[in-house]
Amino acid sequence: MRPILFLFVALLMTTNIVSAQSSKKGQTKKQKVHKIVFQMVSKDTADHNALVRQLYNIQKLASGSKLEVVCHGPGMNFIHKEKSLVLDKLKDLYNTHKVDFVGCEFTMQQKNIKREQLMDECRTVPGGILEIVERQEKGWTYIKSGY
Repeated sequence: MRPILFLFVALLMTTNIVSAQSSKKGQTKKQKVHKIVFQMVSKDTADHNALVRQLYNIQKLASGSKLEVVCHGPGMNFIHKEKSLVLDKLKDLYNTHKVDFVGCEFTMQQKNIKREQLMDECRTVPGGILEIVERQEKGWTYIKSGY
């Protein structure tokens, strides 16, 4: 009687393990869609390159996330046609991953920057800080880029 009981318990354990493993394989983890607003205030190209890498990494890990980069002050160089060293990558991020790039009109007025000097794919808002605040009020996560 004991050998039969032992065989039955062993068979039951094996069946449970195989069943648990196959159900895990069949499950697909639902990917969370994040909403993140970045504040770019640096003219440092190292900071620009770092943010570009971060944007690509986020899209790799959580594709479909909503990403917005708000540039103001010295950070306007990030989206400036004549000053940005990452413009091609920004265009790719915009076209491929729908990253939204935003310029501050207050800064544009202060620094005498014309709209046509900014990348075509960006949009402008009256105030960069207020844009960030409004995103946060809508539940977006805030990340400061650069120093």
